[in-house]
Amino acid sequence: MSAERPPPPRRSDYAWHVPITTRWMDNDVYGHVNNVVYYAFFDTVINRYLIERGGLDIHGGAIIGLAVETSCIFAGSVKFPDAIVAGLRVAQLGTSSVRYEVGIFVEGDDAARAHGKFTHVFVDRETRRPSAIEGTLRQALEEILILPKVDATGKPGVR
Repeated sequence: MSAERPPPPRRSDYAWHVPITTRWMDNDVYGHVNNVVYYAFFDTVINRYLIERGGLDIHGGAIIGLAVETSCIFAGSVKFPDAIVAGLRVAQLGTSSVRYEVGIFVEGDDAARAHGKFTHVFVDRETRRPSAIEGTLRQALEEILILPKVDATGKPGVR
């Protein structure tokens, strides 16, 4: 017997939103956006946030983010030419790593069609050794950090 899947996240569950345009080439032979494209959507929204809000210099900065883990849950289809919106939040922020959560929404729909996790470890560009997330970058990540829900006793509950 399998457990029932919880409902997909809502648009309001995410702190930052950005539109993303689907492209004709995103569709597969089944008439919907291919599963690998969702990971490109995740990468796009995360890196756009890091560049625009976090001041990350992807071309010459001292630190870079390396993806170390990703996952995606598909709750519904997206197809070209759907207008989509990606929602972004930070679920966990460490010294040199961050776990983002991303939701993909069709314009006008409040339930995520897909949602997933994406973990970056920030490293020194030259040595590839972990590097502390500091300054404007850390501040930007803290702005979209969601705090775990707690129960009446103050213990972490289910989010």
